[in-house]
Amino acid sequence: MSSPSLSSDFEAYSQWRTSLSDHVSDYRQWLNLEDLNDSQRDLRLQQLLDRLAEDKLHVAFIAEFSRGKSELINAIFLSDLKQRLLPSTAGRTTMCPTELLYDPSKPPQVELLPIDTRATNATVAEYRSYPEEWNRAVMDISDPESVRTAMLEVCRVKSVSVEEATRFGLYDPESPEISAALNEDGTVSIPAWRHAIINFPHPLLEKGLVVYDTPGLNAIGVEPELTFSLLPNAHAVLFVLSADAGVTKSDIQVWRDHINLRGTEKGRLVALNKIDGLWDELKTEDQINAEIDKQVKSSANLLGIDARNIFPVSAQKGLLAKIQGDDVLLRRSRLDLLEKALSEELIGSKQELVRDQTDAELSDMLSSSRALLQSRNDNIREQLAELRGLQGKNQDVVEHIMVKIAQDKDAFERGLQHFQALRSVFSQHSVKLFQMIGTDTMKAEIDRVRGSMVQSRFTKGIREAMNQFFADLDQNMDKAVAQVEEINRMMEAMYRKLSAEHGMARYTVPPFSMLRYSKELTRLKDAYDQQINNLFTLLTTEQYLLTSRFFETVASRVIRVFEIANREAEAWLRAVMSPMESQVREHQMQLRRRLESVKRIHKAADTLEDRINELVQMEAEAKRQLAELDQATARIHDLLNIPATTAQQSLAA
Repeated sequence: MSSPSLSSDFEAYSQWRTSLSDHVSDYRQWLNLEDLNDSQRDLRLQQLLDRLAEDKLHVAFIAEFSRGKSELINAIFLSDLKQRLLPSTAGRTTMCPTELLYDPSKPPQVELLPIDTRATNATVAEYRSYPEEWNRAVMDISDPESVRTAMLEVCRVKSVSVEEATRFGLYDPESPEISAALNEDGTVSIPAWRHAIINFPHPLLEKGLVVYDTPGLNAIGVEPELTFSLLPNAHAVLFVLSADAGVTKSDIQVWRDHINLRGTEKGRLVALNKIDGLWDELKTEDQINAEIDKQVKSSANLLGIDARNIFPVSAQKGLLAKIQGDDVLLRRSRLDLLEKALSEELIGSKQELVRDQTDAELSDMLSSSRALLQSRNDNIREQLAELRGLQGKNQDVVEHIMVKIAQDKDAFERGLQHFQALRSVFSQHSVKLFQMIGTDTMKAEIDRVRGSMVQSRFTKGIREAMNQFFADLDQNMDKAVAQVEEINRMMEAMYRKLSAEHGMARYTVPPFSMLRYSKELTRLKDAYDQQINNLFTLLTTEQYLLTSRFFETVASRVIRVFEIANREAEAWLRAVMSPMESQVREHQMQLRRRLESVKRIHKAADTLEDRINELVQMEAEAKRQLAELDQATARIHDLLNIPATTAQQSLAA
């Protein structure tokens, strides 16, 4: 992207998405106006519009404590507030995983899930359904002190016994570098909250940006949702190092175990923060830059990545420069270079995803609309040729044509019996598919594994139960793939038959693949295996609780995968059958009209010219509809194929 400003690029993306939604709405309204819509198509368009309206961009900031992560979020996204929104002071600041977003249905506030909920197997996602379990700090956004007080809640700690801290997974004497330190009285200071959601009406947040602030290895290690859901599903992950601390052992562990597992460098960036600590008035600028480059190369070697993916910055100086409007200091902070890279990774990849999903959905509907109109136009032209051929002919010829059309109509309606039989077989195949990917089946399997875990306190037994669990999932996926292929073959054959026997427009069955669901299940299995590998052969009570929590998170993610597969399979099945039903109705209607026309002509010769004139008007109307649909299709495809910044310029013109 040409602009180095993440804010302006995000604004451009938001305008592009809004424009795309407007074009889809225009297409939907046009279908209704021209009486070309149907319930299935309208439902699909509404679902597409809902997805565009609810579209979110997720960026996760990951770092150990005291790397300046919260300050970096302030500098990149929130500098226009002219104050620090997220607390950023020396030592540990953000103590729990924090989401920064905006939901207009709720007041500006900080929602806080108590740390005690870690004693249960319930996931954070489950607790979202029970608002009474959360504490709230409501803020008055016009009062800076009210905002500051509410934000400080995410930093709150409390003292608990060693046993309780261990049970929560926040204290491990074997790993002092990632554990809270013992207080003088023998207690341990731990975060007061398990999770925080900051609801704040900032322009970027209002447009769908969601920022995750994750405080270090100890939080990632004990919150399975960060490992299995948040990090893998973030559109960009920014890992923050500190120039004054270098790359520590826990930094490497976070990178290796939780970020590098994404399997691709796309969407992964590293910020080497606090380079202002290397600014030395007794050194030249070249000497300072050489020292920074040395730190970058060293960090790249330790993380095993290209040095070009590491961006040295000073978040504190960058924030100060933006607040004061100091362009010189901003350039020296190098924040603009990180913003540009983050914009390309975050917004570029997200726009590509939205474009591909929208194109796949719309292209199918646009092509089926055009096929329907083209079939109507061809039928009108055929009728015109037929009636013009009757001009000057005697009643016997007219009667002969009438008999032929009646025979065509009878033959088509006999063919409808085969179509109805096909619909019945199609429904049976659909039921089989949903049985293979149904959530009820998955929930029963999860209950079985949960029971096996209760009976076994050894990792071997748990591993065997989980291996069988994922093996059963793979088997169901394989069966579902075969079922999808069978439905594809059946529908392709039926479309060919209708085209060959009745001249109906050929239609390409839209593709549907189970691959991404299989890939997600494989990723969940690999992540869970890694977690099990970190445990001893015999589980302690605390380890067993943590393992159970990880399993519950995996189980909820598996159910979520199958819910999405069910929903998208259902949409695909509608997309497969709906165009055929529309074409069958249209063809049947045109045959009836042809027969009625010739019958009227047979009874009264003076109606021939009237019917020809009527068809000429209908032909002109069909051509107009085709032209308008082609224009709408071109506008949508042009918008889908241009970058967001260009779309913004087009909208402003």
